[in-house]
Amino acid sequence: MTASTEIGREPGRARVDRWRTSAEVLDEVRRTPGITRVELGRRLALSSASATETVTRLREAGWLCEHRAPVQGRGRPTTTLGPAPDGPRVVAADVRHEDWRVGLAGLDGEVTGVVSARHDRDPAAVTEALCGAIARVAADHHVVAVGLAAPAPGSDDGLVHATELAWDAVDLGSVTRCLGPTPVPLRVGNDATLAGVAEARTGAAAGASTAVFLTVEVGLGGTLLLDGRPHLGAHGAAGEYGHLPFGDPARPCACGASGCWGPEVDGRALARLLGDPTPTDPRSYAEAVLCRCAAGDDAAVGAVRAAGVVLARGVAGVVNVHDPDVVVVGGLARGLRAAPGFDEAYRRGLMGFRREQPVPVLDAVHGDDGALHGAAALALDHATSAEGLAALAGDRP
Repeated sequence: MTASTEIGREPGRARVDRWRTSAEVLDEVRRTPGITRVELGRRLALSSASATETVTRLREAGWLCEHRAPVQGRGRPTTTLGPAPDGPRVVAADVRHEDWRVGLAGLDGEVTGVVSARHDRDPAAVTEALCGAIARVAADHHVVAVGLAAPAPGSDDGLVHATELAWDAVDLGSVTRCLGPTPVPLRVGNDATLAGVAEARTGAAAGASTAVFLTVEVGLGGTLLLDGRPHLGAHGAAGEYGHLPFGDPARPCACGASGCWGPEVDGRALARLLGDPTPTDPRSYAEAVLCRCAAGDDAAVGAVRAAGVVLARGVAGVVNVHDPDVVVVGGLARGLRAAPGFDEAYRRGLMGFRREQPVPVLDAVHGDDGALHGAAALALDHATSAEGLAALAGDRP
């Protein structure tokens, strides 16, 4: 009798429990590589027999490897658990304003073999290029899911509306067709949201029960993270902090609203403050202004200070609303946070009772790689979920 036949004859409740337990074990190993089987059983309240059965199943499926753990004093020997070095892989892709990147990750979430190229913002050309890149990095690997980050709200396997790329709704489902006739799940997420996920899992917000991540690229994005998972809202489009009405109400935004926060703190804002034309590449322009500021250019210092104050006041407002343990800033926001006047403006914007011990504002650890790491986490979250594991095993009740 085959394994799939045996699974098919299990009672429905037992099958659900089997995959749920497997998912919980993989989640613990992802969070704590090197965890002992004894500690795993303790955390998940598993009997020795159940832990052994589940670990054996996941080892045979290629997810885990075991190593004998040193015995401390008396006691039965146990093993430590970690990702199998040749186990299933996920593809992580990050579509940015001027370029895209694609890499591969195992259960440990580390993205390797990254390939990249610039693009001309044509959605059909970008989709075709991504498809080819995914095929190259996935060659000779067992790919079980694809995670894709983009500067737009995601919905199923597409983008709702990429304001900063001037894209309407885009279906990205075709990027996985290069992986063979069997459909490979695609999960799409907002780049700022996924960068926040990376910071909550392995970055500056690791361990925080409630965290806010904000990043300035072209516009401003972010996410609210609860126990390491982003709050996505009723329709999956939460976290559009850049469109809070913290800006000039007379200034229209490409999103359709007026007075948005994002255009007041990015390269477009710095250009206005310096009397320059709107830059074609606002991020590169902002990076150059930040470099001038660091070198002591008076005009650049003034512009960065003004944009930093606007950012700081908005951060204070977000803290007053969400009451997080920590705020993490990425992208250009790191340079604005270092500007003169940021700390004072942040404290003045906080409610009085928060000022004695203000919520810390920290720089992102993952830097420009945050969204790519988050895309890998998104794909792994799906592949190692109870539903994902059941689908991989062909268990479709």
